[in-house]
Amino acid sequence: MTIPTADQATATGLIFDIQAHSVHDGPGTRTTVFLNGCPLACQWCCNPEGLHRKPVVMHRDQRCMHCGKCLEACPAGAISLGADGQAKFDRSLCADCSTHECVTFCYHEGNVMSGKPYTVDQLVAILQRDRAYWGSRGGVTFSGGEPLMQPGFLLEALGLLRAEGVHTALDTCGFAPRADLLAAAGLASLVLYDLKLMDEERHRAATGQSNRIILENLKALAEVHEEIRIRVPVIPGLNDDLANLEATADFLASLAGARRVDLLPYHRTGEAKFARLGLDYALSDLRSPTPQRLEALAAVFRDRGLDTTAGGQP
Repeated sequence: MTIPTADQATATGLIFDIQAHSVHDGPGTRTTVFLNGCPLACQWCCNPEGLHRKPVVMHRDQRCMHCGKCLEACPAGAISLGADGQAKFDRSLCADCSTHECVTFCYHEGNVMSGKPYTVDQLVAILQRDRAYWGSRGGVTFSGGEPLMQPGFLLEALGLLRAEGVHTALDTCGFAPRADLLAAAGLASLVLYDLKLMDEERHRAATGQSNRIILENLKALAEVHEEIRIRVPVIPGLNDDLANLEATADFLASLAGARRVDLLPYHRTGEAKFARLGLDYALSDLRSPTPQRLEALAAVFRDRGLDTTAGGQP
């Protein structure tokens, strides 16, 4: 595969966050780039702003001063004040907005935009400034959302970073055209691959999509890539039953190239973001599994010869 040089980089991508000093998205200290767009709609999503394919307004109640400026500025009349005095958004009226006056006239940053376009050159320049913090093991991880929703931008960025000797990781849900997955994986030093549920109907109920493409893509990836790390989010009551985890472990044990597994405990980081987007969060009553519970579940994978960590990567 041809690696693009800096003067060939032309793609533009939509990014909702660039997080420096990340230690949970691959080896060492890293910079994680969160790309917009995702084909799944997981109930426990911790980055719901990343589901959108264009910039979206997030409203932060704790910063709102109830001044009414956003109501006056909104040309669609999409904003009103609720009985609690907080701004309420009719998101159906926001869908076609391109001016976002409610953000421009909110001087207290109660309304902020999520999602900003970057060229590949602009992104790589930002990432290079972080290079001194990566050390010998760190690098850049592309996450989301789902980075394979923007394959052209992703491939150019991965290619440029590879040419600069940067360790790169692709964090993917696996629901993507196989050609795009294999092309991106071919440029990435490491693939972080999510597996959520093995039963197709349960997967569809929890994420909105079948898991057939995800499982078939992982089989194909495991045949050609040597560095794959499986990530299994442990969501109490949704996928932490032994039937699902044993089926997941059996499937992984049948693959030659996917021997490392991280069990990631459920957390409620995304709950506040759901509220900022005017969305209901269905799992607010759930609590994270205990370390003892995670260790017991990890044994299911270790019994099948899989290198497994409970609670994330070591």
